[in-house]
Amino acid sequence: MSELALHPTAQDLLFRQARTANTFTAEPVTEDQVQAIYDLVKYAPTAYNQSPLRVVLIRSDEARERLLDLIDEGNRRKTAAAPLIAVLAADNEFHEELPALLPHFPQAKDLIFADRPVREESALLNATLQAAYFILGVRAAGLAAGPMTGFDFPGVQKEFLDDDHTPLMVVNIGRPGADAWFPRSPRLAYHEVVTKV
Repeated sequence: MSELALHPTAQDLLFRQARTANTFTAEPVTEDQVQAIYDLVKYAPTAYNQSPLRVVLIRSDEARERLLDLIDEGNRRKTAAAPLIAVLAADNEFHEELPALLPHFPQAKDLIFADRPVREESALLNATLQAAYFILGVRAAGLAAGPMTGFDFPGVQKEFLDDDHTPLMVVNIGRPGADAWFPRSPRLAYHEVVTKV
C-alpha cells in the first residue's frame, strides 16, 4: 500500500513522468485551459495569503517576436515553437491587495509590508513558490511546462512589465511534440537530502 494519498496516475502526471518539453505540437492552449490552471493553483498557500505572482501570457506574434529577442539563443527555438508562453513575475506592490486577501489582518499591509525591501524579499520568495504551483497546474491540465531562466531579465522587465514587477521565469506551455524529451537526469537519494537529528 502506498504511503501517498494521491493516486499513482496523478503522481506520475505531476512528478514522475513530468518533463520539460523541448518541442511542441501546434495544438493551441486555450483560454479555458489557462483559466482552469489558475483556478486550481490559486488555492495553494503563500505567506499572509499575499499571492504576489503575476502572469503575462504571450499570445500575439508581435509580442512573441519581442520576447524571442530577449531569450538566450539556446532556448529560442523551443520558445518559438511553444503554443503559449507565460512570463511569471513577482509583484512588489502586492501589499495593496492585502486588505482584500487578508481580511482578518488587513493591518499587515502597513505593519509588516510598508517598506519596499521587505516586500521585495517576500514577493520573490512567495511568487517563486507560486511559480512552482503554476508549473504543477500546467501539468495537471495534461500539458508540458518548460520553465526557463535563460533570458535578459532587465530586458523582459522593460518590455513586458514595469519597475514594480520582477521577472522570475519564462514558461513554455503546450503539448509535447516529436522527440520532446532529453534523457531523465539523476536525482539525489533520500539519505543524501534528509538529515535526522
